[in-house]
Amino acid sequence: MSFNTFGRVFRFTTWGESHGPALGAVVDGCPPGIALSETDIQPWLDRRRPGTSRFTTQRREPDAVRILSGVFEGRTTGTPISLLIENVDQRSKDYSEVAQAYRPGHADYAYDAKYGFRDYRGGGRSSARETAARVAAGAVARLVIPEVRVRAWVEAIGGDAIDLARFDDAEIDANPFFCPDKDAAARWETLVDAARKAGSSLGAVVACEATGVPAGWGAPLYAKLDSELAAACMSIHAVKGVEIGDGFAAAALSGEQNADPMRPGNKEGGEGGPAFLANHAGGIAGGIATGQPVRLRVAFKPTSSILTPVETITRGGEATEIATRGRHDPCVGIRGVPVVEAMVSLVLADQALLHRAQCGER
Repeated sequence: MSFNTFGRVFRFTTWGESHGPALGAVVDGCPPGIALSETDIQPWLDRRRPGTSRFTTQRREPDAVRILSGVFEGRTTGTPISLLIENVDQRSKDYSEVAQAYRPGHADYAYDAKYGFRDYRGGGRSSARETAARVAAGAVARLVIPEVRVRAWVEAIGGDAIDLARFDDAEIDANPFFCPDKDAAARWETLVDAARKAGSSLGAVVACEATGVPAGWGAPLYAKLDSELAAACMSIHAVKGVEIGDGFAAAALSGEQNADPMRPGNKEGGEGGPAFLANHAGGIAGGIATGQPVRLRVAFKPTSSILTPVETITRGGEATEIATRGRHDPCVGIRGVPVVEAMVSLVLADQALLHRAQCGER
């Protein structure tokens, strides 16, 4: 069977294909009485929207969202919220060769192996176009947890990383790379342009931080906050790795180096939680939030649809080469930033409601 739904209490289901008439999401479990309109969702979709610079796909989609259900007189009713985004700029003829041969690195062969049939137009459900629906659902999730700020940025493209000493939050929305380092953004213009002109692509690392997450969200075993975040981000197209906190770097540390030392908090008697002296764990211990910033990093592979010819086989098993025509992101990780934010927001909204269900409002 196929799984198109994510979440436990705050659940969302995405539907639609890259070249179908529309795509969208159904959000279920949203508490009633929350003010919601299209204007609360559209700004987040605009950040992910294609064609906003020469460094992304030139497919022209307005990604205008419509709320079809679940809202009455400007507030959520507690019933399923249906969100619709129409596709208006499909070019299915660009995929005639993909119908006959598999794109290495893409899901073409895997879909055929599973279903014996696939929608080759833009990859159907395997296209990153599906993430528009996630971003729309994520906008609803943000309204469930207004105390939390979720912020992501690109930390590296093609192996070229930012200088953390030059981190400037204001720069993230000031350049087409969601880059907090102005100098790195300037370098990336040349880097991504060169890959695009060569008919190739580059990978990227996206970092994300959620502040305002209260201590206690999460669960000890099968709904761990970090495992839910990892599953959510690994489900994003082209993602091949997720790190929580120090991630793999923690394996090179000693116990005392990796510890997050605690001192009494600011309130008298230490009430209100400890003051942490480090955050190697990424704000999560034993699957439960500690009250520190929740931090993770997400690795995006290079876009598989490229103009450079690559060896492959046809559906009949014959050797051939394929160069994918059409409009594709030279670095899919750039537009992955709002998608990572959306998935983190969706997990945190779900965990907030799970915590309330078991522990009440305390």
